[in-house]
Amino acid sequence: MPALTKPSIESFDHPSETCVPLDWAPLAMIDLSTFDGPNGKEELAQTLKNALTKWGFWVVTGTGIDAEEVDRQLAIGKAFFKQSLEEKRKVACDFSVGNYFGYREPTRFIGSTDLKENMEMVVLTFLNIPKYTSDYASVPRHDLINTFEDEIAPFHRKVWTNIIRKLFILFAIILELPEDYFVNQHRYDSPSEDHLRYVRARPAFLEDCELVQMIYHPRTPDEDKKIGEQWVAGHTDFGSLTLLFSQRVAALQVRTPDNEWKWIKPVDGGVVCNAADTLSFVTKGYIKSAIHRVVRPPADQAHLERLGLFYFVRPGNDVPMVPVPSPVLVREGLLTEEELKTPDQESAVTGAEYVRARVKNVHNRKQTRGADNTPSEVFRVKNLAVQDYYV
Repeated sequence: MPALTKPSIESFDHPSETCVPLDWAPLAMIDLSTFDGPNGKEELAQTLKNALTKWGFWVVTGTGIDAEEVDRQLAIGKAFFKQSLEEKRKVACDFSVGNYFGYREPTRFIGSTDLKENMEMVVLTFLNIPKYTSDYASVPRHDLINTFEDEIAPFHRKVWTNIIRKLFILFAIILELPEDYFVNQHRYDSPSEDHLRYVRARPAFLEDCELVQMIYHPRTPDEDKKIGEQWVAGHTDFGSLTLLFSQRVAALQVRTPDNEWKWIKPVDGGVVCNAADTLSFVTKGYIKSAIHRVVRPPADQAHLERLGLFYFVRPGNDVPMVPVPSPVLVREGLLTEEELKTPDQESAVTGAEYVRARVKNVHNRKQTRGADNTPSEVFRVKNLAVQDYYV
């Protein structure tokens, strides 16, 4: 196979922040630059505890990942989505088997409307850019992604090492578990459904409606009115943890502990984090998997593309989804002494089984999920049950 030549690509330029006064969520700020200092982990854990258990959202700074590194990844994603549809389709997600890796084309209709999704995405693991370990050395990926592997691979691992690993240690401290407890369940060098994702959205009325990373194409005002100006319905995330690198186009909202919607404010150099379903399940709801949604941006940004860079953390493929042996959960009345002594690991669903089933359930359909169900609805795989409610 001939060597691939790395093309010259356009840089990524951040848009201006909105000037519209919005009701911003008061998210906790976690400065990871203090992690290794005296009592650093313990103090950060104390700061994070309320956000982790009540809000499910927070912002990390001091990650040691330079803005230039993030912007370069956004530029790569932008270049990918500028390719022809034929080229992007060469490595596609196969939702029929719950495979979330590859290119996702916006083909589903929004609920019962005649509008299609305004989002495409390329998921950088497995079929695109998996974790750079021997388990994924032979998976197919797009040529463009292959040419930038020398830049994506170290970034992929750096996100896990600099941010995810440290957050899992803080979670363990909060739950009075050995510090490596969650790290061992999510090791970078073990097989899992983790993926780096690029997303872009742009207005539907633009002549060239290609998506970048996870891309949202802006729609016309009349089109957005058909769907209540909600681009992605309120939902929780599938895995353990989600990271979103600073995104200046305001569109993400979180549902607060008081059941109000508040906007997520961009923080330059920051990473917005939210806990997801598997962590909530194994902690018996102590860690909150927060409901969040994507809506039409404010008026001064409604015409802009929304380009995002994400990292989605999943539990290890072989990790049984059983309650963690935390004395905190026992004291809170969430875990019985009997459950603590005899966790049923033999019949428990594994990380891979759950994630694949969940992806298939949500995405292998012609219409998106909408706010047409009730808060009591759940999705179940073996012993694991999570909220299946879209708002």
